[in-house]
Amino acid sequence: MKIETHTINDTKIAEVISVDVVVTNIKDGVDLLVSIYYQDFDKIIIHERNITPDFFDLKNGIAGEILQKFSNYRVRLAIVGDFSKYNRKSIQDFISESNKGKQINFVSSLSEAIKVLSIK
Repeated sequence: MKIETHTINDTKIAEVISVDVVVTNIKDGVDLLVSIYYQDFDKIIIHERNITPDFFDLKNGIAGEILQKFSNYRVRLAIVGDFSKYNRKSIQDFISESNKGKQINFVSSLSEAIKVLSIK
């Protein structure tokens, strides 16, 4: 795993780059958050392919626990991917509600992630 830095108008954004799944459980998500936070980032991009599919099954609580930590630390997160394959109403509603705010956003492209995170 490596971290690529995107700087837009004095805003530093960390993008997680990996060919592997980086977040397989709650501990991995929190460890990633803390590691990047202490590298002086408060905006993070991660790709859906780097997150366990279990994250998108809201019943197990993985997404809720991880995203609550991001909120507690006030770290904004953009998850890049194709979320149409998650056809449960609960996850689609969750994505829709998240995208109404600025804290957690589910987007379809890296450029969209950078755009949404660079807005103050």
